[in-house]
Amino acid sequence: MKFETFSEKQVMVLTWWSDSSPYEDYDAVICDGAVRSGKTLCMGISFICWAMRRFSGRQFGLCGKTIPSLRRNVVSILLPVMQDLGFKCEEKISKNFFTVSFGGRTNTFYLFGGKDESSQALIQGATFAGILLDEVALMPRSFVEQACARCSVPGSKLWFNCNPEGPNHWFYLEWVKKSAERRALYIHFNLEDNPALSRKIIARYRRMYSGVFYRRFILGEWVAAQGRVYDFFDESYIRDPPDGDMEEYAVSCDYGTANPASFGFWGLKDGVWYRIKEYYYNSRSEGIQKTDAEYVNELLKLCGGIRPHAVVVDPSAASFIEALRREGLPVIKAENNVLSGIRLTADLIKSGKIVICRNCADAIREFSLYSWDEKKEGRDMPIKQFDHAMDDIRYFASTVVAPASGGCFASTYVERC
Repeated sequence: MKFETFSEKQVMVLTWWSDSSPYEDYDAVICDGAVRSGKTLCMGISFICWAMRRFSGRQFGLCGKTIPSLRRNVVSILLPVMQDLGFKCEEKISKNFFTVSFGGRTNTFYLFGGKDESSQALIQGATFAGILLDEVALMPRSFVEQACARCSVPGSKLWFNCNPEGPNHWFYLEWVKKSAERRALYIHFNLEDNPALSRKIIARYRRMYSGVFYRRFILGEWVAAQGRVYDFFDESYIRDPPDGDMEEYAVSCDYGTANPASFGFWGLKDGVWYRIKEYYYNSRSEGIQKTDAEYVNELLKLCGGIRPHAVVVDPSAASFIEALRREGLPVIKAENNVLSGIRLTADLIKSGKIVICRNCADAIREFSLYSWDEKKEGRDMPIKQFDHAMDDIRYFASTVVAPASGGCFASTYVERC
């Protein structure tokens, strides 16, 4: 990878620890701000260079939400860059660490995932000369504090990188707002701080987000979620399906007995998934609950004799999943991360990769009503109301259209989009 130039803020990240820097004796650096603003790679380069300049024979930690995401977003990009710069890097994938050698010095960098409260046990007992936490706002406080406590070697430093969350997030309150008293250098990035982004690309990123996600990921603000979840959604995103047969078909299901059940029937054509039609049943308003077998029959009617390639179902609907499997349908348990699913759904709708068709009246109705719960201080959660079609669409987006883990439809999506 060839670097033409670095922005002023990137240079600050790259050099804050150097002998000539006024921040050399600080204990930590915090970088937050817009997505794709150039903070992650320059922080990784700086972290490795600092470790190799200050230490030899020491251990360091690199932490992400999960090890696969850390390897994909940081390590797979960082190590080739370091090798181009003259460092020798050897990765032990099965053991989750890599070594870096330069100028007669060698250090070891261990990878950790901080996905939940139990993750702190994975890092407990280690001793590090420094640690980098990528997307620290997505990690539980217990894991982050345990990671920081592991840095007991003299001269050790802490490196934090994240996109903003809500204004009551613990990391914002305890680190960003208290950066001065914690002796942490705080650097806020904007899209324009990444010289690798053209004005055209920056404009595209600005179009990708709206509402709270625009303010967080484009403006880099720590703001609360308010109002409609999909505040951009209007008539312009509603279209008729194209003529002719689709290339592939799938069904998404939000199962409900006392609560409404919502099924979406989807077709793929020319890289776009169309919600062709839907089934929506509210047992409370109808006064009659349906059995699993009856719901399976309704799903088959919805498909109209077409055998779908996948039926994506809420993973908690165990009895319904079993009923579908007995019918011989290809069931996939849905990815059910609410916030990332909402963000992904919004991106796919705005980019035209998902289209809601005109006869999907219940989905269209819920798009106009689905709202953030402003009473949930400290965490973002939608109100559990008018969310049944919203959930089945979110399951579909996260599991079929763009699965993070590279699921059954991932290669098809990438090739056609």
